[in-house]
Amino acid sequence: MIDHAHDLACVRDATERLLTAVAKLDNASLAEPSRLPGWTRGHVLAHLARNADALVNVLEGRPMYTSAEARDADIERDAPRPLDAQLADLRESTARFQTAADAPADWTRTVELRNGVTDSASRVPFRRWAEVELHHVDLGIGYELEDVPAEFVEREIDFLADRFAGHKEVPSTVLAAGDGRSWTTGGGAAGGPVAVEGTAADLLGWLAGRRDGSRLTANGALPKLPPL
Repeated sequence: MIDHAHDLACVRDATERLLTAVAKLDNASLAEPSRLPGWTRGHVLAHLARNADALVNVLEGRPMYTSAEARDADIERDAPRPLDAQLADLRESTARFQTAADAPADWTRTVELRNGVTDSASRVPFRRWAEVELHHVDLGIGYELEDVPAEFVEREIDFLADRFAGHKEVPSTVLAAGDGRSWTTGGGAAGGPVAVEGTAADLLGWLAGRRDGSRLTANGALPKLPPL
């Protein structure tokens, strides 16, 4: 069972880690490239703030974004802001998300995210946790997947393995972390099963499109995963 209250606490902790790290930067650092193609660190922070507001919309029954174009325009608008404005916006948007999530609600209800994707409301806090942890890594400021809480790593591997399960482009694949933990995914494409082994951080990096899989071992060609 998903414990949304626990996940909300984890969002708070992860956000504080990110804010503390970002506060050590300067305006010039925010204009430098992040690890996401075409995005500066300012783009990443702007996205995190606007995603918090978008998830408020989800929890309150409104469309997550008015349109894909509006989402992209908001990020481009906010990306060049100075450090103090970025920090204030992220704190304030996070507070709005926490307020919306703390309101009495039916956490078993189904909510709609982007592109027609639906999920249980109870999973929304975990989705926000994923945004904060992965984009902290994307900033390229010293926080790596090896630094992410172990609970998050395991649960995000669970989530992504389930997401790719049965995918028509991914053959049957067995993931092993080398410590007894394993996951299965794919199965919609011919071939396999492909056995893939590596650390949990490297498995997550590959599944989440943050690492190329070169540190993983496989008994055949490493499957090509579709973009998230």
